[in-house]
Amino acid sequence: MPELPEVETVRRGLNQLVRGQKITAVSVRYERMIQSELAEFLQFLPGQTISEVGRRGKYLLFHLGRKTLVSHLRMEGKYHLFPSDAVPVGKHFHAFFVLSNGQTLVYQDVRKFGTMVLLNQADLTTFFEDKKIGPEPDAESFALQPFRQSLATSHKKLKPYLLDQTLVAGLGNIYVDEVLWLAKIHPAEIGKNLSAQKVATLRLAIISVLAEGVRRGGSTIRSYQNVLGLTGTMQDYLKVYGKTGQACQRCGRQIEKIKLAGRGTHYCPKCQKLKKV
Repeated sequence: MPELPEVETVRRGLNQLVRGQKITAVSVRYERMIQSELAEFLQFLPGQTISEVGRRGKYLLFHLGRKTLVSHLRMEGKYHLFPSDAVPVGKHFHAFFVLSNGQTLVYQDVRKFGTMVLLNQADLTTFFEDKKIGPEPDAESFALQPFRQSLATSHKKLKPYLLDQTLVAGLGNIYVDEVLWLAKIHPAEIGKNLSAQKVATLRLAIISVLAEGVRRGGSTIRSYQNVLGLTGTMQDYLKVYGKTGQACQRCGRQIEKIKLAGRGTHYCPKCQKLKKV
């Protein structure tokens, strides 16, 4: 699943390619992915100009004046740009946005898990509040005190808690493993067991790892490519994810893999010891 660095890389690529373009026609082949009224979706979009492509957590935001198209890529969603007179046949091409520059933006999704919803600009904040999406993982938005307060009374294991997007937006399986390794915290540690200093360390690790992921264009694991058809390089710099049996770069102990909340989880048993209570 694309995580924040991959979605941010797609956002930047889309801005290079489609910002300022007018949508002249729209067609949808897989109607179930449209989570707002389909008739309005198809009627409103033609004639609208993409003023900017933004991002909130793992969601892409196509700003269209008084409305915004919110796109969630889920597991396998991708965008491609083709000349409008040469769009290839694609079994998994589900939405087509014909643009005024003679090109067509195509949404592809092998698993059909991705979603799109058309919202009034004024409803965006409520939309993300209803989904309980946490703050963006930057120093300004991601304040230490609320994070500390949320963890202080939590009986949840850290990895699944970080994955649910309520503490902070954008983390997925790869980057949670990397963050917890950097912070020297066991993935199954309970939130309330962390000291104030450890919470501060965890917050800085989240900000640092996701920022590095963005700088490196995301991790190319399995099928990810950005909208420009390029692959990221973060996978070459991962410290723990996918390193089962390899030596920890910090202490030399072999990296282990366990199942936690149904997710494959990588950690160093020496550096990331589970606190005994």
